[in-house]
Amino acid sequence: MKLKVCGMKLNIAEVAQLRPDYLGFIFWEPSSRYFDGEIPVIPHEINKIGVFVDADVQEVIQKIAKYRLQGIQLHGNESPEYCKALVYELKNVHKKIILIKVFSITDTFDFSLLSPYEAVCDHFLFDTKGKLPGGNGFRFDWKVLNHYPSTKPYFLSGGIGIGNLDNLEEFMQLPASKYCHALDVNSGFELEPGLKKIEELKELKKAISTK
Repeated sequence: MKLKVCGMKLNIAEVAQLRPDYLGFIFWEPSSRYFDGEIPVIPHEINKIGVFVDADVQEVIQKIAKYRLQGIQLHGNESPEYCKALVYELKNVHKKIILIKVFSITDTFDFSLLSPYEAVCDHFLFDTKGKLPGGNGFRFDWKVLNHYPSTKPYFLSGGIGIGNLDNLEEFMQLPASKYCHALDVNSGFELEPGLKKIEELKELKKAISTK
């Protein structure tokens, strides 16, 4: 199982030394983790993912170029048509970019909503439905994903912290975990917005290294 550390802002280089598979940078201005600085040199095998919320396509293209992003994560109400337009624009500049579409989950989530996105994204990401885009620091009932109808690999997010590694172990025993590509963590591993707890991330990385 792979690891994505999102909301990168203050101690990027330290987190990068842990060699997570993905680092997420939020380009949504209302976020307390909004990123507008410089990304330090990080190991080339780490994928830099830009997180956007209903952003203009050209803004996304510009951020990809400026920060040399390897992927984008769409956290708003982006339609399948928007995703197609974005992929088309990226082809024009010869960019192969990982595209992750986020869906916020409730106990009664309608998985048929995923179908129109199957052909236009590489991964889904599931987090907890809340007032704001993102997981809001709470974990949804992962058993809901037993109804996941797709074979597309997904990211699991929302309320993951060092205190619920037992729940993660239980999740890995569920049929739902079959297509779980990566964990996506953020506020559960922070001292303050954008400042990550390095020792706890080390512990998490060790715990999932054999999953």
